Amino acid sequence: MRFPFTGVIPVDKPVGVSSRRVVDVVARNLGMKSVGHAGTLDPLASGVVIVCVGHATKLVDYLHELPKHYSATFLLGRSSPSDDFETPIEEEPQPVRPSSKEIEAAAAAFRGDILQRPCDYSAVHVDGKRAYRLARKGRPVVLESKPVRIDRLEIKGYEWPRLAVEIDCSSGTFVRALGRDLAESLGTKAVMESLVRTAVGPFSCAESIALDAITSDAARAALLPAAVAVGHLPSMVLRDDVLASAIRGGLVPLPEGTASAVTALDDTGHLIGILKQLDAGSYRLRPNFLPGSP
Repeated sequence: MRFPFTGVIPVDKPVGVSSRRVVDVVARNLGMKSVGHAGTLDPLASGVVIVCVGHATKLVDYLHELPKHYSATFLLGRSSPSDDFETPIEEEPQPVRPSSKEIEAAAAAFRGDILQRPCDYSAVHVDGKRAYRLARKGRPVVLESKPVRIDRLEIKGYEWPRLAVEIDCSSGTFVRALGRDLAESLGTKAVMESLVRTAVGPFSCAESIALDAITSDAARAALLPAAVAVGHLPSMVLRDDVLASAIRGGLVPLPEGTASAVTALDDTGHLIGILKQLDAGSYRLRPNFLPGSP
């Protein structure tokens, strides 16, 4: 299938708007149905949402590999079922007030590879249902901890009860949970007051289009080539007989030790698809963005 447009659009989502709404605005202005996003950002948060258009919707899993960058503030001595302001806030009657040095010392344990229990009010599936749907109905939510990576957790400011941090982390990290767990390690509690996703990989807020600025012309102008979305993967150019065979579903031999996924480009640098490893040395275009594929 050929689409009138293919690529990605980084959008700066405002507070109070869902990621689904961002997708709907782009889809309406481009007149397309094949539009999706690469990573939900809660309505209470703002910042970068990557919208995938046309064939680029098949690249969402690779966009999920990109690191995320956040700026967040937390209020200590408070808690809520959702770990933020979505649900009622309860203040501790006699909260522990950690010092700046204590917070910095405790933060060291949350850098690197850690195990994190997702928030009860999250989109994680529990027995086929979203955790937040169960939580809102008052049903018990049991979520297992999962590995995430925190490349940077920097304390940017602290004046009780407000704690400001900047975070570089892997996809799947819950910033709300990070604040919750950091506070608990200090003998207190925390709710997330604000969250801005300042960047997703190379896509930053500064270079994203504001949601209210999206028009038909602006959406087309903001559309970036699909190859930009997978710039973190190794790449190779397919030519002549190799290209023709790959388009028809033929195998592409690559040297031993090549990554399990490689972007395939044509002579002009346009993305043809992703070469996925089938077994040692054998790759096939999956997905294949060109016509003539089986």
